Amino acid sequence: MIVETATPDDLDKLLAFREEAASWLTALGTDQWRRPYPPDKLLATIESGVVFMVRDGATTAATITLTPEAEEGLWTEQELAEPSMFVNKLTVARTHAGQDLGGRLLDWAGDRAHRLGATWLRLDAWTTNKALQQYYLDHGFKHVRTVTEGGAVNGGPRVSGWLAQRPALAVQDPGFVDQTRPVPAR
Repeated sequence: MIVETATPDDLDKLLAFREEAASWLTALGTDQWRRPYPPDKLLATIESGVVFMVRDGATTAATITLTPEAEEGLWTEQELAEPSMFVNKLTVARTHAGQDLGGRLLDWAGDRAHRLGATWLRLDAWTTNKALQQYYLDHGFKHVRTVTEGGAVNGGPRVSGWLAQRPALAVQDPGFVDQTRPVPAR
């Protein structure tokens, strides 16, 4: 499997990928990702070079967004002063579920964050998705706090405010051929 930077040609694939994940999550009883993701916002993220695709031959097996910017209103000024990278939209195709592909991708992200000089690999997860929160805890993240106020609509409740972090560490081999732009070793 290879990891490569997403291109604008991946937009439709990523939108379909998210729709598949939303359907799966709904079947599990969570309301996560029920609202369609705005294509223009996703395209802007792709064009900024922070969206990565895992390919298994011609099949897209997973995707992750790894960015130095945190979502507004989640992390304190003190936390934001610490060198960090933020994981978003980690999604694994149902065809590749059960292979710890997400865990390996988190290790890849932690290694990349480390090589970029980050101390922390951080994320926010859906506040009501307890299984997802446990998944991250099982992969070495520590819960920091849950932010429930200050959502995007009228300052209402925040739906993705369960915050967690783990140290950004070098990983010898997460099991991917990395075809992204090289990041110098620290």
